Amino acid sequence: MSSLVKNIIRFILFILFQVYVLDKIHLHQMVTPYIYFMFILWLPFNMNRTWLMLIAFLLGFTLDSFRHHPGFHTAACVLIAYVRPFLVNLMIPQEGAETNYDEPSFKSMGGMMPYLIYAGLLSLLHNGWLFFLEAWQFGDIWYFFIKTILSTAVSLLLILIAELLFTRKQKFKTNTV
Repeated sequence: MSSLVKNIIRFILFILFQVYVLDKIHLHQMVTPYIYFMFILWLPFNMNRTWLMLIAFLLGFTLDSFRHHPGFHTAACVLIAYVRPFLVNLMIPQEGAETNYDEPSFKSMGGMMPYLIYAGLLSLLHNGWLFFLEAWQFGDIWYFFIKTILSTAVSLLLILIAELLFTRKQKFKTNTV
């Protein structure tokens, strides 16, 4: 299956799962699980930053159109798409996985912990920015922090489960012919 078709199917499935399953779950108004942005996490390493941000904009805009929010998810997705290449460069050595594998995963990032740090930081950034935009204030700073931390923890748990359930077969690319 081509990379384009695979990513279009992922895009649709992530949006539908978020809208019709996860958006129905709210635990004590404190935890809102989000994993739709995992689509951005799974995009190829070598994707141009402009395309990455445009795709993130489209992902966030699509979710916002289902939820009738004026750009909250769009802003959060574009932010993590902007930060993602910097984070990948920090976490992976220059002659590392991005030259040997196509997209981030446990295997390409050198194990479960580096991948969970990568996913956790982007999840924390996404949820923090999203909840800040929704409230547009730090009126109750503890509520904001607790909601961000708990939602990030639940999202990270769901990301871990998704990674384990839907293992992506990636071939090691070599420089030899």
